[in-house]
Amino acid sequence: MSYAERRQDTFGPTGEGPAMRLASAEASAPGAAGSGTLKHSKGPWTGASGTAADLRTRTETSRSALRRGHEGVDAGAAGLSSVAALKQVLTSWEDRLQSVRDECEHLEGALLAVAKEMGETEAAVEKSFRGVRVPAHADEKR
Repeated sequence: MSYAERRQDTFGPTGEGPAMRLASAEASAPGAAGSGTLKHSKGPWTGASGTAADLRTRTETSRSALRRGHEGVDAGAAGLSSVAALKQVLTSWEDRLQSVRDECEHLEGALLAVAKEMGETEAAVEKSFRGVRVPAHADEKR
């Protein structure tokens, strides 16, 4: 069964039968028709992707600063047993920050993919409704 046949089976022939309304569409009064401006915005997905990218950059900057902060510790504290423990702590934090950085990089791409997909889905849905005639309501004719 083609898309057009499934749509006709679900909604009835174009221009005939009752008009379908989305429950989430804006309405000026209970039971009134929506404004027809229900839109998806990719803004939140794109914004979340940007936040992940920013966190990735800041994490890498912090990781580099942590490494620089430990430079020269070997020479200045030679012979102290705490140097070995400090190196273990440094390695542990570097590994954690690298994991956060890598996860943020993954999230950045995944969130951008969702934004793109949602935008393309919106365009496809809009195109599919172009041939649907919505009858005017009596209260809108005034």
